[in-house]
Formats: sequence, C-alpha cells, structure tokens
Amino acid sequence: MRNFSFFSGASKLFNDYPSCSKLLVLFAVSTGGMVACSEPQSGISQQNVEAKQVEPKKKKMVVLGTGWAGISFMKDLDPSLYDVKVVSPRNYFAFTPLLPSVTCGTVEARSIVEPIRNIMRKRTGEFEFCEAECTNIDAANKKIVCHSTSENSSVSNREFTLEYDYLVIAVGAQVNTFNTPGVSEHCHFLKEVEDAQKIRRTVIDCFEEAVLPGLREEERRRNLHFIIVGGGPTGVEFAAELHDFVEEDLLKLYPTVQDLVKITVIQSGDHILNTFDERISNFAEKKFSRDGIEVDTGCRVVGVSDDSITMKVKSTGEMESVPYGMIVWSTGVGTRPVIRDFMEQIGQGKRHVLATDEWLRVKGCDGVFSLGDCATIDQRKVMDDIATIFEAADKDKSGTLTVKEFQDVLEDVLERYPQVDLYLKSQHMRDVKDLWKDSKGNERDEVDIEQFKQALCHVDSQMKCLPATAQVAAQQGTYLAKCFNRQQECQDSPEGPRRFRGLGRHKFHPFRYRHLGQFAPLGGEQAAAELPGDWVSIGRSSQWLWYSVYASKQVSWRTRLLVVGDWSKRFVFGRDSSRI
Repeated sequence: MRNFSFFSGASKLFNDYPSCSKLLVLFAVSTGGMVACSEPQSGISQQNVEAKQVEPKKKKMVVLGTGWAGISFMKDLDPSLYDVKVVSPRNYFAFTPLLPSVTCGTVEARSIVEPIRNIMRKRTGEFEFCEAECTNIDAANKKIVCHSTSENSSVSNREFTLEYDYLVIAVGAQVNTFNTPGVSEHCHFLKEVEDAQKIRRTVIDCFEEAVLPGLREEERRRNLHFIIVGGGPTGVEFAAELHDFVEEDLLKLYPTVQDLVKITVIQSGDHILNTFDERISNFAEKKFSRDGIEVDTGCRVVGVSDDSITMKVKSTGEMESVPYGMIVWSTGVGTRPVIRDFMEQIGQGKRHVLATDEWLRVKGCDGVFSLGDCATIDQRKVMDDIATIFEAADKDKSGTLTVKEFQDVLEDVLERYPQVDLYLKSQHMRDVKDLWKDSKGNERDEVDIEQFKQALCHVDSQMKCLPATAQVAAQQGTYLAKCFNRQQECQDSPEGPRRFRGLGRHKFHPFRYRHLGQFAPLGGEQAAAELPGDWVSIGRSSQWLWYSVYASKQVSWRTRLLVVGDWSKRFVFGRDSSRI
C-alpha cells in the first residue's frame, strides 16, 4: 500500500508540474527489482488529438502501371504528401531493354525483374499496391474500375472501384498488328517477360523438331527459318542475339542441321535502324550480310498463316509466300483498349494516341496525367499564339517589334515553344537578328506583325513526337514526381514561363526531353552507339559501354549483380539450351 501511495503522489506531482514529466523515476522496491513509473499528461494528449483533427486530409492518388514511367514516378514521389495506390496486372518491374537477351538465355528472366513491393519498401512513406488491371476510367466521377488478375483467386467478386483526386496513367502500350490477318494467332511478340520466355522455348522446340527422324529436308528448313518482322532496335537486337545463340551454342548441340538454319529480317522501310544515324544503319546491314542474316527491305507483310507468311514487295508489287518455323512481330506499338475507351469519353476518339499538354496533363480531363508509351505530348504551335506573343513583346504598343523587345521575352518563348530553339539551331542562327532578316538577307531593326509571322512561319515544322522508349518514359516519371512534390511551393511562387494567353506565369517548367543517346547491339560482341553531340561509336568498345550502361541502370543492386553474373556465366559456360 505504501508503494501504491507513493506512485499516486509521484503521478500527481508530474501532472501539477509539467517540466517534471520529462524525468524518469527509477527506484528499488522490496523485491530488489527496478520499476519505471511514467504517466502521460492529459493536456499533451488532448493537444495531439486536436493537431490530428486539424491536419488536412491527404489527396488520393492512383498510379496505373509499373513500367518505366510508373516506377520512375514512384521512386521520386514523396508519398507522405498523398494517399497513393498503385494498380498493375504485374507485381514487378521489368528491365525491358534486356528482353532480347532473355529470349536466348544470355540473361535469365528473373535477373531483370524487381518486385514492386521491394521497391516500395525502400521508400519513406506508404504506397498501397493492388495486383489488378484497370478496365474502365470514369473521368466524370473520378473513379476507376479494376479487375483482379490473380490466377488462383477464390474471391467471388474480383472487381473493385477506386476513387482518386489525381490519376497518373502509365499503362504503356500494346503491340501494333496493323490489323494484319493471322498476326495475333501465329506470331510471337516481345513486350513482356512472358513473351521472351515463350520465344526461348519455341526456338528450342524448332531445333528439337528439326532433328526428328523421318523429316524431309524441306520440313527441316522450314522449322529452322526464323523471321523477324520489323527492323527497329528491338527486332535488330533480337536477330543479333538469336544469331549468336545459334552460332555459339546450338550448332554445337545440333550439328546435323548446321547448314539449314536461316534468319530473316523483314523491314517495310528502305533501311533497318532508320531512327539511328545513317552510318549505324549502313554498318548494321553490312554486318548482318557478313553474318548470313538476310535483310529484306521494302517489303510489307500482308498475311500470316500457321506455316508461312505472305509479303508484298513494294518495288515490284509482287506477292511472295515464305515458310517459317517461328516469327517474331516487332513493328511498333498501339493504344490499349482501356485507353481507347477513355479517349472516347474525353473527346479524343479521333486521335491515335492519348494527348497531353507540355505538363503531361491529359487534355480535356481535370486531375489526370499520362506518361510513357500510352500518351504523346501535343506541343502547342507558335503560330496559334503568334498575335499574343507579338502583343506581349510590344511593350510600347507601337505596332512594331524591335530586336530588344523580342529578346526580353525570348527566354519565355524558347521554354514554352521548344520548336523555336530547334529551328534556330537547324538554320544555324546565332542571334535574333538572323531571324529578323528579310528574304534578301538584309537585317531589319524592327518588324510589324506580318513580318513577325513570316519570320516564324516555318518554326512549327520542327515539332516531332517523342519516341516510345524507356528513356522518355523514365524522364517523364521523374519530372512529374518532382512537380507533385513541389506543388504547394510552386503554387505560391510559379516557376514556369509567362502565360502569353492570360496573366502571370505557369506553375511549373514544361517537360523537356533530354536525349542521352541510344544503343544497338549487333551481335558478335559488337554494338553501335549514338550519343549526344553527333558522336557515333561502332565496335567492341561500344559493346562494353553497353554492358556498363545497362548494368548501372538496373533498379537495384540485386538485379545488377544478377545481370552481371549472367553475362559472366555466358562467357564461361555458354547459354543454357534447356526447355524450361
């Protein structure tokens, strides 16, 4: 009882004197043990409750997709500012540039994937992940409908709805078949990890079937004819990987079919790798020719059956039928059905791809952003705002614009309309005075509205759509995350260019893509690199640069070590030909 009365007295003392509440009272009791006495102050508890009640409710954010755009966005977003939910049919991130290597066993599939929950766990704050596929976007009510993709789900109702204040769409794109008959039924694609694994099994099946007894040589040749439709980076890299797999590993295991294997690349354009520098395109064609890879340019596939393809030669108009054992379709990307339905809702039904403004905001829809392969930036044209630009620059309202007046707004013009900067560089113009010159090359001190229009009339021809690459998607994700992190700060102090239609400045700087270069592995430990500054590198040194860059770009040390380990194992033991 004495101990109890002491505790009561000490507790009353701490409540009467708040400064004493920070003391920890330790004393010995009759048992010889040590007891700690502490009692929370009712006043402080009440203050905490009131603070929680005053704290504003976080806005709901839903992120669709866990590809390059979605992962880059999540890695840079401050989740403590929002109530974030991530929805994706796959619970991992895949390093897609290495998918061609997975098809031939150069790299194992699990080496290029990182579980989403591992990535989330390393972030401060909370993300909530749902393994499901978004089937409908209700922009009017700010809701999305999702369906669980779990194969072994025992839940009766696998459909659920999520509300949002902000929706970030990063679902990527699907393969574009151009409605060619038979493509969906008979062709392999190379967009997902599962696609690469399926191609790897099919390649082994083709060789195993070709060595079965009783087959005619014609049947063996058909089984061992591998066709790649599309001469872009993915198609060319897969053709190079397949050639190395065959020459370095499979022919040692299947020596009887050494002279029967054939690899063909079909390209509708005049050259393969036509988005690269011409020097790289020419080198790739010559190397493929030396390696025995057939390149058919100027051919368009018009149909695919279970054992042959039909293609049209553009130069002659003739139709050719070519037998094959396996065909990989790699001809570009198309819009997913859920995005197509969403575009119909918001008045973009006539477009081929979802349009956003320069801040990645979906046009015609409040609170929705889109990035990556599923969207394109609809850059505003200079000629649409030419009159307002002239009026904003003409400060003295004289009806003419001097070089000095235009230079005062030039920085904002270049940021708001990046095509102006591209035009000046393409025409080798170092100064605005060069832009002001008349048709005879004479300099002018000032121009009127008509002369101003004439000077900028060709600027919009420099507008180009960004490529559907991992590099673009990753940069967009990082940019948008930083915008969300600084939303309140930029609301009070806008940092973007001035509004030529309206007052003040834009809240954020618009997105600007920075091209860091691109690679094209060509097999035989050779690669082509196109880097900023019009620098082109071709050969073995570029291949080692490719190794370095792709290893450094892995999202975790786990995948980085696994990928480097797979490359090392391939050098020592070769590729595995097991059909697993």
